[in-house]
Amino acid sequence: MTVFIIRRLSQSLLVLFITSIVVFAGIYAIGNPVDILIAGDATPAEREQAIRALGLDRSLVEQYGTFIWNALHGDLGRSFVFNQPSIDLILNRMPATLELAFVALALSLVVGIPLGLWAGLRPGTAVDETVMTGSILGFSLPNFWQGMMLIMIFSVWLGWLPSTGRGEVGSILGVRTSLATWSGLTHLILPALNLALFKISLVIRLTRSGVRETMPLDFVKFARAKGLSEKRIVAVHVLKNILIPIVTVVGVEFGSLIAFAIVTETIFAWPGMGKLLIDSIMRLDRPVVVAYLLVVVTLFIVINFVVDILYSLLDPRIRLGSAP
Repeated sequence: MTVFIIRRLSQSLLVLFITSIVVFAGIYAIGNPVDILIAGDATPAEREQAIRALGLDRSLVEQYGTFIWNALHGDLGRSFVFNQPSIDLILNRMPATLELAFVALALSLVVGIPLGLWAGLRPGTAVDETVMTGSILGFSLPNFWQGMMLIMIFSVWLGWLPSTGRGEVGSILGVRTSLATWSGLTHLILPALNLALFKISLVIRLTRSGVRETMPLDFVKFARAKGLSEKRIVAVHVLKNILIPIVTVVGVEFGSLIAFAIVTETIFAWPGMGKLLIDSIMRLDRPVVVAYLLVVVTLFIVINFVVDILYSLLDPRIRLGSAP
C-alpha cells in the first residue's frame, strides 16, 4: 500500500511539474502586459523601468526558474494589476467559487437521481422519453446560452430572481456563505442551476442505466420472491447499488465544476475565481492567470489522488494491477 501511494504521489507531482512548464510558457509567451499597464504617453525610460520592475526584461527560462523557486516557498508571483500576491487574490475568491460548485453538485444529485430513477423504472414510456430528451438538451445546449435564457426568463420576464452578483453574505457555523441570507440565496439560485444543468443530465443518464442494469439481477428477483414491496426494493436494494458509481463519478466531476464555473461566473457576475481569471486575461495579468491554472490543476490532481487511494482500499486488485 505504501509503495502504491508513493507511486501515485510521484506521478501527481510529475504531472504538476509538466503542467507548470506548459502553462507558464504558454501564458508568458503571449502579449506584452506593459502595453496595457503603462499609459500610451509614457516615456521610453518609464516603459523600461516598468519592464524591469515586472521582471519582463529577463529570458523566459530565467523567469520560469524564478517562478519555480518562489513557488516552492509558497509564492506564485505578484499580480501586475493589484500588486498583491496572486495566491491571496485567488484564495479570497475561492470560497465563492466553492460555494457555487457545492450547491451545483447538490442540485445535480437531488434533481438527477429521482429523475433517473423515474425514467429507469418506466423504460419506453412517455416519462422515460421526456426525461431522456431533457437530459440530451442539458448535454447539447451551450452553457452560456442556458445562462442567458435563465436570466431572460426568471430575471427579465418574471422578475423573480436577481441576475447578477452574490448578494448579502451571512455566517453559518463560522463560515461566510450566501446560504445564510435570503438575498444571498436568491442570488445563488440561477448561477448554481446554470452550472448544474450539465451534471444533472449526467446523473440522470447514469442513474437510468444503473437501474436498467440492476433490475433484472437475481438479488432483485429474490427480494420480490420474499414479498418485499417494490418501493423497498428500489429504495434499499437498487438505489444502494447504483449510488456508489454515481457518487464516484460525480465526485471526480467536482473538479470540472470548478473549472467550468468560469463561464457561469462571467455571465452572472459572480465574484469567484473564474471571474478573476477572465478579468486577469483581459488585462494580461500573467501571474494571476498562471496561479489560477495551477491551483485548479492541483485540485484536479488531489481529487483524483484521493479517489485512487479510496479505490485501492476498497479493491486491492487496483494497486496490485498497477504494480510493475
